Amino acid sequence: MSDYRYLKVESYDDNAIVRVVLNRPETRNAQNRGLLIELDEAFRAAESDDQVRVVILAGAGPSFSAGHDLGSEDRKRESTPGPEQHVSYRTNGATCPGAESRHRQEWHYYWQNTKRWRELRKITVAEVHGNVFSAGLMLMWACDLIVAADDTRFADVVATRLGMCGVEYFAHPWEFGPRLAKELLLTGDAIDAERAYSLGMVSKVFPADALHDQTLAFARRLAELPTMTSLLVKDSVNHSVDAMGFQTALNTAFALHELNHAHWAEVSGGKTYNGTPEFGVPDWRTRGGVGWAEKDRP
Repeated sequence: MSDYRYLKVESYDDNAIVRVVLNRPETRNAQNRGLLIELDEAFRAAESDDQVRVVILAGAGPSFSAGHDLGSEDRKRESTPGPEQHVSYRTNGATCPGAESRHRQEWHYYWQNTKRWRELRKITVAEVHGNVFSAGLMLMWACDLIVAADDTRFADVVATRLGMCGVEYFAHPWEFGPRLAKELLLTGDAIDAERAYSLGMVSKVFPADALHDQTLAFARRLAELPTMTSLLVKDSVNHSVDAMGFQTALNTAFALHELNHAHWAEVSGGKTYNGTPEFGVPDWRTRGGVGWAEKDRP
């Protein structure tokens, strides 16, 4: 495993289990381009190692991931032309005009990579805690199983804070169910780990202070199964979901997401690709906290 700037990689049981940790705690593991590129490298490294049976994806600090990085110093530095600009901001459509640039960039770095991680030739377990917001959901949903701390909150706030119709890997109706997906997107409210467990989205709920050890114990159970059996189980379930239309729905939702960006770019005269206060969308920087989706709350 290589050294990473934005990740920590840990190995257990003679490398049978690899734990990849998002390591930007100061930003609540917001996903800048460098982190996403490194995550793909770490997943591919684990995939290529025949000793690895299970990959755990976790996050350092108070939250698993607060979503896309919209403005940290790392984000500004890697996207601004100059000696520290990340190469990905000069390739894969980045230099193309109009909507093509954003469409191709997001296709590569927000959507296609997430779909690839879903098909990783290992069993993957998301170990989540704190806030799992917006694009944080994408990373979690790409994993085969999800284990949550009892303090976890799940929400997608991009509609209420950015005027967008959801994140690029739009698994919401499949993970939440259609009506709850609409409610959570239209309100920006959150559900807790217990409700996520009742939906079948989360497999295990552990006390926050025991999450690491209990997830590792769970991964050890999964690692006992022969790898061929594990992968055929994984593929049998994934292909069943695909036969129900999952991939077609993802393709359509991604196209609508890009249309949403193009709309804001057009109405703003190219100044922004998200909704802003002048167009009736509250400023995401100053908007209050995320509330709970409760049955008796208007």
